[in-house]
Amino acid sequence: MAVRVLFVCLGNICRSPAAEGVFRHLVEQEGLAGEIEIDSAGTASYHVGESPDQRSQASALRRGIDMSHQRARQTKPSDFETFDYVLAMDEDNLRNLQAICPDPKTHNPGLFLSFAPQAGRMDVPDPYYGGPNGFEIVLDLIEDASKGLLKDIKEHHPL
Repeated sequence: MAVRVLFVCLGNICRSPAAEGVFRHLVEQEGLAGEIEIDSAGTASYHVGESPDQRSQASALRRGIDMSHQRARQTKPSDFETFDYVLAMDEDNLRNLQAICPDPKTHNPGLFLSFAPQAGRMDVPDPYYGGPNGFEIVLDLIEDASKGLLKDIKEHHPL
């Protein structure tokens, strides 16, 4: 049975699709594509059906990661049943997830950067209103947390 991972930000056009793309790339490099399923979503419905932000796509593509096929969707309570890991990009979205979680005792959403303690922060900053350098910072943080997440999955799940 595959391990399922959901990355969540606000609109699902910058941070969470970048996390989906980076983590998928890492999983494929490790030969685990059939063992780990990856998706992303937003806690808000602002961009449902839209492609990831062009700036985010361009930054990811420079690192060999194509996100053009992704489309934004909104999180739903059933995601907690479907996914083993529901990971928010920041505290605000974690609170939004906790508010829709049908059973907090069984399902425990977390912060993605908890898998990168060396980052020295818990929130992946939202690059939407900043300059292009913000997307690079986000990708650096996501790459670090993706390595930590994959290590955690390997330690806690038979693959």
